[in-house]
Amino acid sequence: MTQVSEAHATLVADALVWAEMRGMDTHGVMRAPRYVDLIRRGELNPVPRIHRAMETPAAVVLDCERAAGAVAMMEGTRAACEKAKHSGVGLALVKATTHTGALGYYTQSAAREGYAAIALAASVPLMAYHGTRGAAVGTAPLSIAVPGADEPLALDMASSLISMGALMRSRASGAPIPPGAALAADGSPTTDSRRASIPLPLGGPKGSGLAFMFECLASLLTGNPILAEALEGRGRHRQNGLVIAMDVARFVPLAEFRREITRLAAALRKLPADGEILMPGERGARNAARQRAALEIDAGVYAELTALNSDPGS
Repeated sequence: MTQVSEAHATLVADALVWAEMRGMDTHGVMRAPRYVDLIRRGELNPVPRIHRAMETPAAVVLDCERAAGAVAMMEGTRAACEKAKHSGVGLALVKATTHTGALGYYTQSAAREGYAAIALAASVPLMAYHGTRGAAVGTAPLSIAVPGADEPLALDMASSLISMGALMRSRASGAPIPPGAALAADGSPTTDSRRASIPLPLGGPKGSGLAFMFECLASLLTGNPILAEALEGRGRHRQNGLVIAMDVARFVPLAEFRREITRLAAALRKLPADGEILMPGERGARNAARQRAALEIDAGVYAELTALNSDPGS
C-alpha cells in the first residue's frame, strides 16, 4: 500500500487527536482505521497533488485529488487566510477530498491567527431529506470560529440529530440511540443502534435545507456534484469543502474585537440561568486542558489501533 508522507500523516494525526482531546471522539482517533480502509479501497489518495484549478484575488478553487480531509481542508484554510490578508475576505473551495473530520480544527486554526472563519462540507447521501425515508443528503457539518480573549470561540455542529460518528460508536457498543434520531435502512424509525443507519435532520426542513444548500455551495460551484450522481447510482466516496476567512483587523482593531467578545460573554453569563453558561467551544477547550498530559482512548478503539499498527500491510 502506498504510504502517506510523514507531513501529511502528522497533520491527520494532529487533527484526530485535537478532536479526541476536545471530547469529539466521534471525529477522533476512532477514524484512523477507517482512513486506512479508504486508502486500501482506493477512495483516499495517499499521494495527492493538490493544485489551484481557478484563482481570483479573493478566491481559489483547490483540486485536492481525494486527499485526506485534514490535508485538503488545512490547505484550503491557509489559502482562504492568504486571500483574506490581501482582500479582507478570502474564499477557498476545496474540491474532491475525503472525510473532512472536525471542521473546528480548521476554523480555530484561522481564528488563532486573527481571522474569523467559516467552514462547511458536502458529502455523499447519509441523512434523510425532510419528508423522505432514505439517505438523500449529507449531514452538513458547519463550523464558525472567531478570535477570543484566550481561546477562539467556535461553533462546530452537524445538521443531523445524531452524527454518523456517534451512530458508529453506539453501534459498536450496542447502546440505544434517542427516539426520533435516525431511521433503519428500510426507512422505519428505530432506537436500535445496530439497525439505525440514516440520521434525521436537525429541525426537519431546516437541517435538510442546510445540507441541500451546502451541496450547492461546496459541490456545484466546484463542478464536482455528489448528491445527484450518488442518488442516480453513480459516484464514489468523496466530499467537497468550503472555507471563508475574514481578516478581523481589516474591519476593526483585533484588540477591540477581542474586548467586545469578552464583554458579550460577560453579559450573557450575568443572565438568569439553570446552571453554568458556556460560550461556543468552551467545553471543548476545557476538555483539552484536562487531557493535555494524558489522553484516554476507548478500549475497543485502542485494540483497533494496535492491530492496525501490527499489520505489515498497513
